[in-house]
Amino acid sequence: MAKIEAKIDHREMLCVETAAGPTGFVVFGASGDLAHRKLYTSLYELYRRELMSQCFYLIGCGRSQYSHEAFREAVKKNILVSDHTTDEQKLAEFISRFYYLSGDYSQTQLYQDICDLTTELDAKYCLDGNRIFYLSVPPFLYETIIEKLGELHLMCPAASGQIENVRLVIEKPFGRDLDSARRLDEKLLLYFDESQIYRIDHYLGKETVQNLLIFRFANSIFEPLWNRNFIEHVQINIAESVGLEHRAGYYDKSGALRDMFQNHMLQMLAMVAMEPPVSFAADSVRDEKAKLLRSIRPVTANQVDQFFVRGQYGPGVVDGKEARGYLAEEGVPTGSKTETFVAGKLFIDNWRWKDVPFYLRTGKRLSRKLTEIIITFKQVPHSMFDTSDLVDIPQNTLRFQIQPNEGMYLSLQAKRPGSKICMSNLDMAVDYQKVFGVKMPEAYQRLLLDCMLGDQTLFTRRDSVEIAWQLLMPVLESWRNDGQKLNVYPAGASKVNFLDKIEKETLFSLK
Repeated sequence: MAKIEAKIDHREMLCVETAAGPTGFVVFGASGDLAHRKLYTSLYELYRRELMSQCFYLIGCGRSQYSHEAFREAVKKNILVSDHTTDEQKLAEFISRFYYLSGDYSQTQLYQDICDLTTELDAKYCLDGNRIFYLSVPPFLYETIIEKLGELHLMCPAASGQIENVRLVIEKPFGRDLDSARRLDEKLLLYFDESQIYRIDHYLGKETVQNLLIFRFANSIFEPLWNRNFIEHVQINIAESVGLEHRAGYYDKSGALRDMFQNHMLQMLAMVAMEPPVSFAADSVRDEKAKLLRSIRPVTANQVDQFFVRGQYGPGVVDGKEARGYLAEEGVPTGSKTETFVAGKLFIDNWRWKDVPFYLRTGKRLSRKLTEIIITFKQVPHSMFDTSDLVDIPQNTLRFQIQPNEGMYLSLQAKRPGSKICMSNLDMAVDYQKVFGVKMPEAYQRLLLDCMLGDQTLFTRRDSVEIAWQLLMPVLESWRNDGQKLNVYPAGASKVNFLDKIEKETLFSLK
């Protein structure tokens, strides 16, 4: 396959990033893996790039016992592991603003200590109530922490009286079914306004996912083709090569449908298929996403076998090494029916997408890590090359690769050099890191900066969460009642030896 690398005119690259104002962070679950791997490293990168104010502080809260100094050393150690080009002076300045409080999340004393320390640090760092509470804890603790914050009015701003100055960030999952999602929202809205709630989905912070909006709505070439008249089908694939990674306690109660499908995959589907917003304002974008999700054709309980398939990985070979199956993983209950792979075929019942299938797939312990969105265009209506034995001309595809390397790839047909008509597939490739010459930022960097700036565009709104759960409840209920076979696939499976087989058996075959 021939490949054409894209180039960019750097003279036209005018982009000014907005720096955040004074902000105080309070992180619950501060000693956990997510906080150390993602939050602190991303905040440091924003600080190093001067996109954070000098007037900021972070209070870590957790059950583990740390002094301020021990907490700072732990943060420093993890940043140094993730970034070997760290500016020592900047890092020293950064961690000097970190503090730690230990306590029980259910006890009022911890929240009183938070109140006292935030008051002290607001004065020290010249803040006026600009505060972000970040829940980096297991979901079962959400309601407890929200309630305690509400009881002490910690979510209320200082003298300014502007509620948007105080924000709450929640990690997915947002409930484990429709009822629990609604209960969580009811609890949230007792104490917070929707404008203060930032439901974070890190996939929406990835550059290629964001670029879908620019690609579609800032270019006049493709949007006229972005409909049922020209597009045959759309695929959204999230393949992971890893297994549970010591998360059996969470994952076995969740499964692939809850863990990936309900949030990441449906949100990416909305970005691909939604109508043009009237503006790039947060609610304009999120209105269109919610409208699109409402347009997805519901799947009834007796249709689950026609539109969904599930699987669980068994023993296999990954990277040339033997790998154990899901049921042999540490912490997995005997005979667990939790799915580690899901494929779904969805239809959107609106003018633009009527009868265009959207294939969504996600699975663990597959042959490689890959996240991509593939737009497959219809075949040419008539081939003039039949006499040259070129009957089946490959379809044009547009592929957005999100992981492991972000980029866009447009597949076209072209003539090979020579006296005879020989057709070749030509890939026009845009590798973001090569083209722009920069290291791709972590998704959390963009999302944390947006949160500090009060921009909710890339955060999930309450209505979208509920619509997604409504769509998937018939599937969950069917599986809970053992209403569908659980396919077993070998660890390290690829599209060829597993996915094609079960998809053909369940009406998922593609042309």
